[in-house]
Amino acid sequence: QVQLVESGGGLVQAGDSLRLSCTATRRTSTNNAMGWFRQAPGKDREFVAGISWNGGSKIYSDSLEGRFTISRDNSKGTAYLQMNSLKPEDTAVYYCAVGLRSHPTRETNGWRYWGQGTQVTVSS
Repeated sequence: QVQLVESGGGLVQAGDSLRLSCTATRRTSTNNAMGWFRQAPGKDREFVAGISWNGGSKIYSDSLEGRFTISRDNSKGTAYLQMNSLKPEDTAVYYCAVGLRSHPTRETNGWRYWGQGTQVTVSS
């Protein structure tokens, strides 16, 4: 079993930046994709970004307009999500996930382990 611990969420103003971190308790995650999803109140969980096992391939939600960047450090078993130019519509609980395979997918059913989530609130 892999446990994921997210950190870095908080309350910020529109236009600010935040960096989320996700650390896996077991290094088996280094062979698998890692990714971020988010869920706003009353909405379904949606894909945000994903990165392949070695960081060579990254995919993003089209709605982000290039504002977010995903990265990973396999020596630390950690994935990051750098979020810039935050907007109120980015407000959500952000979840980290470890994929079933080495490359990421936008589909929720392609992810095996999930973190507990970290709240990001962007005020206008």
